[in-house]
Amino acid sequence: MRRIMIVEDDTENNQMLKEYLENHGYACTQAYSGSEAKLLFSMEEYDLVLLDLMLPGIPGEELVSLFGKKVPVIVLSAKSGLNSKVDVLSAGADDYMCKPFDLPELLVRIQVQFRRYERQEERRRGEGGISGDDGKFISGQAGQGQQVYTYRGWTLNPDTKEMTANGELVELTRHEFLIMELLICNPRRVFTKQMIYEYAWGEEYLAEDKTINVHISNIRSKLKKSGTDSYIQTVWGMGFKLDYTHYREEKMNGKDI
Repeated sequence: MRRIMIVEDDTENNQMLKEYLENHGYACTQAYSGSEAKLLFSMEEYDLVLLDLMLPGIPGEELVSLFGKKVPVIVLSAKSGLNSKVDVLSAGADDYMCKPFDLPELLVRIQVQFRRYERQEERRRGEGGISGDDGKFISGQAGQGQQVYTYRGWTLNPDTKEMTANGELVELTRHEFLIMELLICNPRRVFTKQMIYEYAWGEEYLAEDKTINVHISNIRSKLKKSGTDSYIQTVWGMGFKLDYTHYREEKMNGKDI
């Protein structure tokens, strides 16, 4: 049974969501503050989080990236401004619904997130997913049956969903992590925005937008401190790739990468 955490400080709304979702086969845990939600999330495993933004204790905006590293997050908020939506989605939320909303629509959006997540996990298990070329794979270091992916100064651990750059931890959202996974496993390939989106989001890319550009920009900003932000190159008119030229030169020179 899928487990959902409902983070909503309004008692009536929280209970309404719980009863509705449990009637549709989900197990629900309720949290009424940001601090309580963070504690519960550290103690138990969940499949999805419904997150209000205006919470006592830790505000929802601070929790988005924390929860979004592990599970899909659907934000439920009275904040309807475009900037608020863009900021939250860029921080790692998977969907955003403005209050008031229809419960049947919320149910459908939850089901969509689970389908996306299942497709992403299928790719990770090799059922139609990426195939690595010259990325360096070290078996057995990330847990049972898992691999650690390395490229130059980067290390990506699919078990813990953590990335390091020159030994420093890089805090990535779940979508950013999947983008890096795709690039590191295929350092010679150029990926279009469509290819990146369909891999990281697990759904068809229907329209040109700034989603991928924003996420690549965020990743580069997080890598800047380690001096490895230039490893991700823009191929104008096509998409993005890794700096394979320097990677190949380092291999030829016998450098441990």
